[in-house]
Amino acid sequence: MTGASRGIGAATARALDRAGGRVVLVARSQADLSGVAKELDHDPIVVAADLGGQGVPEAVAREALDRAGHIDIQVNNAAAAARLPTTETDAGIIDHLLAVNVRAPLLLISCLVPSMAERGGGCIINISSVSALTGTPRRAAYAASKGALDAATRSLAIELGPSGIRVNSVAPGVVDTDMWAKNKSIPGVVESIESQTPLRRWAKPEDIADVIVFLASDAARFITGETVAVDGGLGRTLDLYGGPV
Repeated sequence: MTGASRGIGAATARALDRAGGRVVLVARSQADLSGVAKELDHDPIVVAADLGGQGVPEAVAREALDRAGHIDIQVNNAAAAARLPTTETDAGIIDHLLAVNVRAPLLLISCLVPSMAERGGGCIINISSVSALTGTPRRAAYAASKGALDAATRSLAIELGPSGIRVNSVAPGVVDTDMWAKNKSIPGVVESIESQTPLRRWAKPEDIADVIVFLASDAARFITGETVAVDGGLGRTLDLYGGPV
């Protein structure tokens, strides 16, 4: 479970633990990961790492396999975000977004798939975004990275299905996490998002975590290659409300 130190990642780690899973927690902050680990009951494993670095995803996969023995469920949640005009987007920003949001998940998958195949199957869940499904302004590079992850999900589902490995993507809408804390302080943002969302509220991290656990469970045993929007209807109805903040 990458990006496990806060927000959607921490909520998903708790949900997987409640479902009986032993969770490998991966994120940059050792202290934050340790805090999440203290809440879990099934002997969690903490791996502090910056997945954007060269060679880091491969090293993380090796350590996870060495310490856990095997990985049945891989959740790629770690992400970098950027919200700025395209005219202010430079090569460094694009490279960072692609390194964290696309390169790292694909490298982790590449390293973990052989052990899944040997055990007769597994489940990979990539965390995408509503920005990959509908137009969101000032997020072109971010949307491109998440759109690439959705495309990879479909390709991997075809490739890995014969090995019993399911690959799906979850696309959250606006989730009340630290990533949105700065924007929430802008007057009118909270009300605007709520008015654009048919269910009239922001998502909680637990709303996303529960869908991830469902896709990881045997209840979703015949679902693969899908991108599941968990956004309160935001992506499908956005144009009716005049566009996002």
